[in-house]
Amino acid sequence: MHKDKILAMAKGFRGRAKNCITVARNRVEKALQYATRDRQQKKRDFRELWIQRINAGAREHGLKYSEFIHGLKEENINMNRKMLSELAMNEPYSFKALVDQVKRMKGIL
Repeated sequence: MHKDKILAMAKGFRGRAKNCITVARNRVEKALQYATRDRQQKKRDFRELWIQRINAGAREHGLKYSEFIHGLKEENINMNRKMLSELAMNEPYSFKALVDQVKRMKGIL
């Protein structure tokens, strides 16, 4: 990359990393590596958060996360984890309806 472009990308860095081209080049290159890695990490982190929220909601109604997800698959209810976590947080009655449907299928209710 051209020197000006590297220094523009290094704007906001601390110390010599913002104005010394050799240090800036290394820091910008590393920053781009982190950005690439963390785009994938972000997806993992959000999926983990959604699973925790679903698990908390399911356990409030007496089901484990794995039993709940398995029951949804058996009932052929195709909802992604993002939407399930939104239901668990913001629409507790709708989420309870899903849990009850899974419980009926398992013969718990």
